[in-house]
Amino acid sequence: MNNRRFGTAGTPAVLRTAQRRVEDLPTEEALELLGSMELGRIVFTRHALPAVRPVNHLLDAGDIIVRVQDGSTLAALLATQEDAGIVVAYEADAINPLTHLGWSVVATGYATAVTDPAEIERYAHLLRPWAAGTGSGAIRIRPDLVTGFRLSEDGP
Repeated sequence: MNNRRFGTAGTPAVLRTAQRRVEDLPTEEALELLGSMELGRIVFTRHALPAVRPVNHLLDAGDIIVRVQDGSTLAALLATQEDAGIVVAYEADAINPLTHLGWSVVATGYATAVTDPAEIERYAHLLRPWAAGTGSGAIRIRPDLVTGFRLSEDGP
Protein backbone atom coordinates (compact mmCIF):
# COMPACT_ATOMS: atom_id res chain seq x y z
CA MET A 1 0.00 0.00 0.00
CA ASN A 2 1.28 3.48 -0.85
CA ASN A 3 1.17 5.41 2.45
CA ARG A 4 1.76 8.74 0.73
CA ARG A 5 -1.87 8.73 -0.40
CA PHE A 6 -3.12 8.60 3.17
CA GLY A 7 -2.90 11.01 6.05
CA THR A 8 -2.13 10.10 9.62
CA ALA A 9 -4.42 7.45 11.05
CA GLY A 10 -5.05 6.10 7.52
CA THR A 11 -7.48 8.87 6.49
CA PRO A 12 -7.62 9.16 2.69
CA ALA A 13 -6.10 12.45 1.47
CA VAL A 14 -9.29 13.17 -0.49
CA LEU A 15 -11.28 13.40 2.74
CA ARG A 16 -8.70 15.68 4.32
CA THR A 17 -9.15 18.26 1.56
CA ALA A 18 -12.52 19.19 3.04
CA GLN A 19 -10.55 21.14 5.69
CA ARG A 20 -9.08 23.43 3.04
CA ARG A 21 -10.52 26.41 1.28
CA VAL A 22 -9.70 28.16 -1.96
CA GLU A 23 -9.56 31.94 -1.83
CA ASP A 24 -9.27 34.10 -4.97
CA LEU A 25 -6.49 36.68 -4.69
CA PRO A 26 -6.84 40.35 -5.61
CA THR A 27 -4.67 41.33 -8.60
CA GLU A 28 -2.25 43.41 -6.53
CA GLU A 29 -1.62 40.60 -4.03
CA ALA A 30 -1.28 38.04 -6.82
CA LEU A 31 1.40 40.17 -8.54
CA GLU A 32 3.18 40.71 -5.23
CA LEU A 33 3.31 36.95 -4.64
CA LEU A 34 4.51 36.32 -8.19
CA GLY A 35 7.26 38.91 -7.66
CA SER A 36 8.37 37.14 -4.48
CA MET A 37 9.42 34.07 -6.49
CA GLU A 38 12.36 33.65 -8.85
CA LEU A 39 11.03 30.63 -10.70
CA GLY A 40 7.96 30.20 -12.89
CA ARG A 41 6.67 28.72 -16.12
CA ILE A 42 6.02 30.49 -19.40
CA VAL A 43 3.28 29.05 -21.60
CA PHE A 44 3.31 29.88 -25.31
CA THR A 45 2.26 28.43 -28.65
CA ARG A 46 4.77 26.39 -30.64
CA HIS A 47 3.71 24.74 -33.89
CA ALA A 48 0.06 25.49 -33.03
CA LEU A 49 0.33 23.59 -29.72
CA PRO A 50 0.81 24.79 -26.14
CA ALA A 51 4.38 24.64 -24.86
CA VAL A 52 5.64 25.23 -21.32
CA ARG A 53 9.17 26.15 -20.19
CA PRO A 54 10.44 26.71 -16.65
CA VAL A 55 12.33 30.02 -16.41
CA ASN A 56 13.54 32.47 -13.84
CA HIS A 57 11.97 35.90 -13.77
CA LEU A 58 11.71 39.19 -11.97
CA LEU A 59 8.91 41.70 -11.63
CA ASP A 60 9.76 45.23 -12.81
CA ALA A 61 7.12 47.97 -12.57
CA GLY A 62 4.34 45.42 -12.97
CA ASP A 63 5.96 43.69 -15.96
CA ILE A 64 7.34 40.15 -15.82
CA ILE A 65 10.88 39.97 -17.22
CA VAL A 66 12.34 36.68 -18.45
CA ARG A 67 15.87 36.30 -19.82
CA VAL A 68 16.32 34.23 -23.00
CA GLN A 69 19.31 32.26 -24.27
CA ASP A 70 20.63 32.23 -27.83
CA GLY A 71 19.10 29.38 -29.79
CA SER A 72 16.25 28.79 -27.35
CA THR A 73 12.66 28.31 -28.41
CA LEU A 74 11.76 31.61 -26.75
CA ALA A 75 14.50 33.44 -28.65
CA ALA A 76 13.19 31.95 -31.91
CA LEU A 77 9.65 33.09 -31.07
CA LEU A 78 10.82 36.62 -30.41
CA ALA A 79 12.60 36.70 -33.76
CA THR A 80 9.30 36.02 -35.56
CA GLN A 81 7.02 38.20 -33.41
CA GLU A 82 4.80 40.97 -34.65
CA ASP A 83 5.07 44.45 -33.14
CA ALA A 84 2.24 43.64 -30.74
CA GLY A 85 4.11 40.61 -29.38
CA ILE A 86 2.98 37.07 -28.74
CA VAL A 87 0.28 35.95 -26.32
CA VAL A 88 1.70 34.05 -23.36
CA ALA A 89 0.71 32.96 -19.90
CA TYR A 90 3.09 33.03 -16.97
CA GLU A 91 2.57 30.93 -13.86
CA ALA A 92 4.34 30.81 -10.52
CA ASP A 93 3.34 29.09 -7.32
CA ALA A 94 4.41 28.05 -3.86
CA ILE A 95 2.48 24.96 -2.79
CA ASN A 96 3.75 22.73 -0.01
CA PRO A 97 4.01 19.17 -1.35
CA LEU A 98 3.09 17.67 2.04
CA THR A 99 0.20 19.86 3.13
CA HIS A 100 -0.97 21.00 -0.33
CA LEU A 101 -1.34 24.51 1.08
CA GLY A 102 -0.01 27.61 -0.68
CA TRP A 103 -0.82 29.78 -3.66
CA SER A 104 -0.74 29.91 -7.46
CA VAL A 105 -0.77 32.92 -9.81
CA VAL A 106 -1.28 33.06 -13.59
CA ALA A 107 -0.62 36.22 -15.60
CA THR A 108 -1.73 36.39 -19.23
CA GLY A 109 -0.60 39.05 -21.67
CA TYR A 110 1.65 39.93 -24.58
CA ALA A 111 5.36 39.18 -24.58
CA THR A 112 7.74 41.42 -26.50
CA ALA A 113 11.49 41.59 -26.80
CA VAL A 114 13.28 44.06 -24.56
CA THR A 115 15.16 46.22 -27.05
CA ASP A 116 16.73 49.00 -24.98
CA PRO A 117 20.45 48.12 -24.56
CA ALA A 118 20.58 49.57 -21.03
CA GLU A 119 17.59 47.47 -19.96
CA ILE A 120 19.04 44.34 -21.55
CA GLU A 121 22.31 44.89 -19.67
CA ARG A 122 20.46 45.53 -16.40
CA TYR A 123 18.35 42.38 -16.74
CA ALA A 124 21.42 40.34 -17.71
CA HIS A 125 22.91 41.20 -14.30
CA LEU A 126 19.69 40.60 -12.38
CA LEU A 127 18.64 37.33 -14.06
CA ARG A 128 21.33 34.67 -14.05
CA PRO A 129 20.97 31.96 -16.73
CA TRP A 130 20.42 28.37 -15.65
CA ALA A 131 22.74 26.91 -18.24
CA ALA A 132 25.95 27.96 -19.91
CA GLY A 133 25.46 29.94 -23.08
CA THR A 134 25.11 33.40 -24.42
CA GLY A 135 22.12 35.41 -23.34
CA SER A 136 20.31 36.94 -26.27
CA GLY A 137 18.14 39.38 -24.42
CA ALA A 138 15.00 39.46 -22.38
CA ILE A 139 11.26 39.17 -22.77
CA ARG A 140 8.83 41.63 -21.22
CA ILE A 141 5.39 40.28 -20.41
CA ARG A 142 2.78 42.97 -19.83
CA PRO A 143 0.03 41.22 -17.89
CA ASP A 144 -3.48 42.00 -19.11
CA LEU A 145 -5.16 39.44 -16.87
CA VAL A 146 -3.82 38.29 -13.49
CA THR A 147 -5.58 35.60 -11.50
CA GLY A 148 -4.53 33.76 -8.41
CA PHE A 149 -5.74 31.68 -5.54
CA ARG A 150 -4.60 30.64 -2.11
CA LEU A 151 -5.19 27.19 -0.63
CA SER A 152 -5.44 27.46 3.13
CA GLU A 153 -6.80 25.51 6.05
CA ASP A 154 -10.27 26.30 7.21
CA GLY A 155 -10.35 28.06 10.53
CA PRO A 156 -11.46 26.34 13.72
